[in-house]
Amino acid sequence: MEECDKKFAGAALLIVAGGIVGAGLALLLAPQSGRRTRRDISRYAGRVKTRADEAVEDLTTNINDLVETIGEKTDELVEKGKDVAGGARKDLIRLIEEGASRLERFRTKLSRM
Repeated sequence: MEECDKKFAGAALLIVAGGIVGAGLALLLAPQSGRRTRRDISRYAGRVKTRADEAVEDLTTNINDLVETIGEKTDELVEKGKDVAGGARKDLIRLIEEGASRLERFRTKLSRM
């Protein structure tokens, strides 16, 4: 049993030693320190925020331009509609006057008969 305890203690010692060696190698081979990693993450987050702000600003500008363009086109269409309606009104009045004139001539012809 004593030999079993020695094997168990040896295995435990190897596991602890392996963990210490692994941690040391990880620290030696790590690409950068934790402070530097946090700083890089902070810088990256700042760049992402800046890009997002620029995207929102561009989108806002595009939407404002679109709304302005739609407003201008609507005003143009309303003016064209008024012109068309005015022209149609003038044509209708002219046709009514021509019809009244023809009706008067027809009445005159009928009264002569």
